[in-house]
Amino acid sequence: MPSNKSVSDAPIVQFTNCRILRSHQLQREDLWVREGKILNPEKLFFDEKGSADIQLDCKDSIIAPGFIDVQINGGFGVDFSLATDDFKSGIDLVSQKILSHGVTSFCPTLVTSPPSVLPQISIRNGGTHGAGILGAHLEGPFISKEKKGAHPEHCLRTFEAGAFQDLLATYGSLDCVRIVTLAPEMKRSSEVIRELTKQGICVSLGHSVANLSQAEEAVQHGATFITHLFNAMLPFHHRDPGIVGLLTSDKIPAGRRVFYGMISDGIHTNPAALRIAHRAHPTGLVLVTDAIAGMGLAPGRHTLGQQVVEIDGLNTYIAGTKTLSGSVATMDTCVRHFQEATGCSVETALEAASLHPAQLLGIEHKKGTLNYDSDADFLMLNDGLYVQATYIAGEEVWRQDALGM
Repeated sequence: MPSNKSVSDAPIVQFTNCRILRSHQLQREDLWVREGKILNPEKLFFDEKGSADIQLDCKDSIIAPGFIDVQINGGFGVDFSLATDDFKSGIDLVSQKILSHGVTSFCPTLVTSPPSVLPQISIRNGGTHGAGILGAHLEGPFISKEKKGAHPEHCLRTFEAGAFQDLLATYGSLDCVRIVTLAPEMKRSSEVIRELTKQGICVSLGHSVANLSQAEEAVQHGATFITHLFNAMLPFHHRDPGIVGLLTSDKIPAGRRVFYGMISDGIHTNPAALRIAHRAHPTGLVLVTDAIAGMGLAPGRHTLGQQVVEIDGLNTYIAGTKTLSGSVATMDTCVRHFQEATGCSVETALEAASLHPAQLLGIEHKKGTLNYDSDADFLMLNDGLYVQATYIAGEEVWRQDALGM
């Protein structure tokens, strides 16, 4: 067999006996990986005259792109919104633990809180140390008091004379920021949305009492996402559907797609509402966990930013109230619930946690697909969509049997 060394000395790994999610379908073919990227086997065979150095039998597993969680507040006792001396070890712990749930990259999400945490978040690639960090999701403080949810009211802000300068003064640097959630009905929000969009930051609408025309105006200025649809916004009304109406609006600029986050945990959104949203706008649905520090922990009292929350089963409330505050569901649980609740295909369920968030962030050329030359971040799953193994850059970073399960 001719040598593989004509292009690279790196070993070529061939994953066999698997069904690959590619071009919206599960296809029975092999997956080829080298140097952390997915190879085109035709180029390998015909241009390089190459072959596999290592073959791995996947035993009829599904191979799907790694999940991307664009809204996660913490987990396993760690709260990203709390400034602590060991913040880095906390974020390291979460990024390592979520590998078992199929998450290969994520946006650490900060709820309204003092701004001292932000400088401690840095963008980094994933690996054996944990899932990659794509940048921070800043949820607040420029949100509505009426729909503040678990956000402390005394920390909320409005845009004053400086508008974008007010935002900079609040956040400090935007270097590691990927998403900003704000309420579009706020005065001067349009200029802030335009400026954030110009800087490549995704603007999401949420924690808001905006009507549909205010939401449409925000999209025309560059907003592309809705934070946890149905939660912390005006309920759908037939005469003014509010932010929810963006799913079927005819005022979206040509070539633009509005994405929307869904907490598919069976608690935050009734399965019927999940079905309505999915059927209205299937290509915009992005599964998010909105997980808080209590994810992975026993029921009881935990924190979310400045608030104390109580976990009771899958319910999480601000202590002493019935106000929902984040989730304790894991991403793989959300994928399975979404598929079960909507009756959608396996491919659709998997893409809602991989392709769609990658498209939202504009990184679909690298992540969220198994296309040739994209990052080899992928999962092996069984037919029940339970994660069996997680790979980042072609390297196994978690495997179920390794834990003796």
